[in-house]
Amino acid sequence: MTESNDSQDQASAQLILPSFPPLTRTQQKLIAAHTQITSEPPDRADFLHTVMCQVGMPRRATPDRKFERTSGPFSVLLEAGSLWNGQDWIPQPLPYGTTPRLVMVHLSSEAIRTQNRRVELGDSIRQFLQSLGIATTGGERGGYTMFRKQMEALAACRLTIGMTTAGRTVTVDAKPIKRFEAWLQQDGPQRTLWPGVLELSPDFYETLAQHAVPLDYRALSALKHSALALDIYTWLAHRLCRIKAANGSMLSWQNLRDQFGQEYAASKDFKREFRSSLHQVQLVYPAARIEEVLGGIILRESPPPISKTSISFSGPRSGSWPVDKSRES
Repeated sequence: MTESNDSQDQASAQLILPSFPPLTRTQQKLIAAHTQITSEPPDRADFLHTVMCQVGMPRRATPDRKFERTSGPFSVLLEAGSLWNGQDWIPQPLPYGTTPRLVMVHLSSEAIRTQNRRVELGDSIRQFLQSLGIATTGGERGGYTMFRKQMEALAACRLTIGMTTAGRTVTVDAKPIKRFEAWLQQDGPQRTLWPGVLELSPDFYETLAQHAVPLDYRALSALKHSALALDIYTWLAHRLCRIKAANGSMLSWQNLRDQFGQEYAASKDFKREFRSSLHQVQLVYPAARIEEVLGGIILRESPPPISKTSISFSGPRSGSWPVDKSRES
């Protein structure tokens, strides 16, 4: 074949082959995380309380001072609070988005690793942010600044959980953070707080050992752009390994919207966003067995993202935090 014919063939190929847009940064991270997760185990596990895996927080900023979400037998009521800055009580917003979810993962994981409900902040946060690929810069929109603001909102808020079980209803004051210590800093004319220590409530801490869900930090890092994807991932990490029925557990689109879709006015918008987020979660949770069927999805028994680790805490474990001890039938 002549050089001229080669050139013609190459030109023809360029005309025939479809042109695909380049992968987005998020898609690249998801694919890289999938490759790493399927090829090697993580060098550590992160953790989240089982109740936090079932009931989420607001996903978007809201001026409201109260937020409710219901999942199965659980319902959560989140109420915004205030923090003392040395001179005034400063109202805090409701925690929202990916950051408070990652804060709770960090606090739960540190409490388990140190076996102490007092979590020292500072270097531990910097390391955690770096492991997730979040910038540790300051400034109004810096990664650490956003993390600090959401920590303050989370520390100030009140969390109440309602549960229906065995024909009775239970209401529990489930505020996870009992104490917030911070250094005062002068930022121009304003006095700002720089987090030093967060102390988990005894009830939260005492049930955390038995009811901590292991999570892969590489998956969290790849999903940190989406609060919905993080909610789906932590929910599946808790639920899939509990399903025992041979034909799985069927959830209708209405079931899913009741749990995850409060922010969506139209059902079609929720389905589109849920499908997209679920596909992203499946990339970083490849062992998850999920089938979309007419009218919803079927969840089938699957191994957890990380094999359950033996965790031992010193001290009593008689906390009153509600936990789901049922098994999927």
